[in-house]
Amino acid sequence: MQKRIRKAVFPVAGLGTRFLPATKSVPKEMMTVVDRPVLQHVVDEAREAGIEHFIFVTGRGKAVIEDHFDMAFELEATLKARGKEKEYAALMADLPPAGATSFTRQQAPLGLGHAVWCARELIGDEPFAVLLPDMITMASGARKERCLGQCIEAYNTHGGNIIAVEEVRMEETHQYGVVATGADHGHSFEITGMVEKPAKGTAPSNLIISGRYILEPEIFNILEHVEKGAGGEIQLTDGMKILAQTQSFHGVRFDGQTYDTGSKIGFLSANIAFALQRADLAPQLKIEIAKLLK
Repeated sequence: MQKRIRKAVFPVAGLGTRFLPATKSVPKEMMTVVDRPVLQHVVDEAREAGIEHFIFVTGRGKAVIEDHFDMAFELEATLKARGKEKEYAALMADLPPAGATSFTRQQAPLGLGHAVWCARELIGDEPFAVLLPDMITMASGARKERCLGQCIEAYNTHGGNIIAVEEVRMEETHQYGVVATGADHGHSFEITGMVEKPAKGTAPSNLIISGRYILEPEIFNILEHVEKGAGGEIQLTDGMKILAQTQSFHGVRFDGQTYDTGSKIGFLSANIAFALQRADLAPQLKIEIAKLLK
């Protein structure tokens, strides 16, 4: 009987150089999409999917992330004293239960594979999810689940390892990790190969790895010994390619929208898209957008 997915890893040690100077003092994960930090959107997605233990792989200068997921006594007391019950209730709703968050350090920028490996002792011998904090997702009208929820649905069907994918233009595939496809099951399909940032014109498909994974714990021993790959870093894709020699991998075509908040256009698009979902903001925002477009 396969184990339930209870734990998720959030690699949040990155420097955020694409958003300097803003990220000189504010972690990129704490920049806001509307009124919630990017990372809070990702944690919300994990919580909605049933995740119970949230594991953050941090680095220097990221203490504010720990503070965000902790009590804030002075703030809470002030909100209560001023009768701001709505704001107080929102803070409490976002607060994880005691013991539900763990933090570990990635002391050197050695890549995503290394960041995931740093969480090995906190994960133990069970399958787990990985959510890249730059990527935030929005469910489509047809589906209520965001990306991780759809991945867990596929895991419950197939077991093994699951990777969320999205389509891009073939001329863009050299910028991403790309999968090769096997038997198609509709919403999901068998993955027969993976390559990290293939040379132009050599990608096996136009389906890119899009920042949500479910992995079996055997990946940790592989990541401990895998050689450095693209960019001189320990690549998670290289570890998964080795694991795929002995375990199944399935891809999930995410039915919804993904925003790469690590890029300026993606970040701005996410702010607009999420604001337009808000009844308190959408009407006036549409007016302001129309003014700007004129």
